[in-house]
Amino acid sequence: MNEPSPPTPEALPAPVAPQVEQDLTPTHAPAEWVRWAVLVLSLTSAGGLWLAWQAQSRVQGLEQELVRRQQSSQTQATEARLLAKQAQELSRESAARTALLESRLAEVALQHTQVEDLIKNLSTSRDENLLADLEASLRVATQQASLTGSAEPLVVALQSADARLARAAQPRLDNVRRAVAKDLDQVRATRVADLSALTVRLDEATRLVDEVPLLNSPEAARLHPAPASAAKAQPATHKAKASVPAASTAEPTEADTGWTAQAYDWLSRAGQRVWLETRNLIRVTEIKRPEGMLVSPEQSYFLRENIKLRLLNARLALLSRQTAIAASDLQEVEAIVPRYFDTDSRKTQLLRTMLLDVAKQSTQTTVPRPDDTLAALAAVSAGR
Repeated sequence: MNEPSPPTPEALPAPVAPQVEQDLTPTHAPAEWVRWAVLVLSLTSAGGLWLAWQAQSRVQGLEQELVRRQQSSQTQATEARLLAKQAQELSRESAARTALLESRLAEVALQHTQVEDLIKNLSTSRDENLLADLEASLRVATQQASLTGSAEPLVVALQSADARLARAAQPRLDNVRRAVAKDLDQVRATRVADLSALTVRLDEATRLVDEVPLLNSPEAARLHPAPASAAKAQPATHKAKASVPAASTAEPTEADTGWTAQAYDWLSRAGQRVWLETRNLIRVTEIKRPEGMLVSPEQSYFLRENIKLRLLNARLALLSRQTAIAASDLQEVEAIVPRYFDTDSRKTQLLRTMLLDVAKQSTQTTVPRPDDTLAALAAVSAGR
């Protein structure tokens, strides 16, 4: 291919460059400066914005850090308050425990002092120790016997005292040994009532109170017929019996064999029957205890309840080994029963029998005290 040939200088247009330079120089210089100024301002604004964004992000990070630290400080403050409160409670508990330990320590020190004094006193003499030990064991056995109502603790204590005195083999303790033998025989010969059996009998008596008839009850009226009516009934029957033989011994006549005799017999029998029925309408009863006949149904209920309360008090007194109070309550019940209840009733008699048995056996619940042995021990101790 043929390349085009370059144009010749003559074919080119005439140059007009100086004029263009003169025309373009004053017009393009301000535009370039503005372009650079805009570029600088843009870079400056972009840098400012970037710095502002970084500052804002730092401020936000600082705010978040401050909030986090504030929350953590509040949490730590709350935990510190809780720990302080727990520390206060622990200090109070420790102070209370310390005070309790100090009091216990003081008690232990006091007991230790007492034990040391006791050991010192017991180590003074073998005989004095023996006498003091025997007296203490007898007093403890007496208290146990009074609490349990059994003579077994006292018997065991007296037997142990006799054995220890026999091993001691001291002539001046012979009086104490004789007193121990005397008290031991007395305790063994004492009968102690069974409190469980007595309480069971009191429970049965309490249950029987509701079944015992009163004096003004219909059952008591049937058990006690009127003496006046009975006295009147006997002559009437005798007269009726006497009239029969008289009629039979009379000589028969024609009138007796007729209808008049039959009518007379029928009228006599009807009259006797009417008389007996009329006489039974009126009943005369001898009242020996008027307070028992005047008891109303409401009063009878409270009367029975009061008797039950008395029996329950006697039961509690027996269980607490207060035989005097139990005997007093039983005596009051025994005095009330004949005044208001029918004494001829079988249930009333059974109730009175129970009360008498319990009152008699309750006096046997007291275990005798070893007074002779205690007196002999006191005399030997005073003689030293």
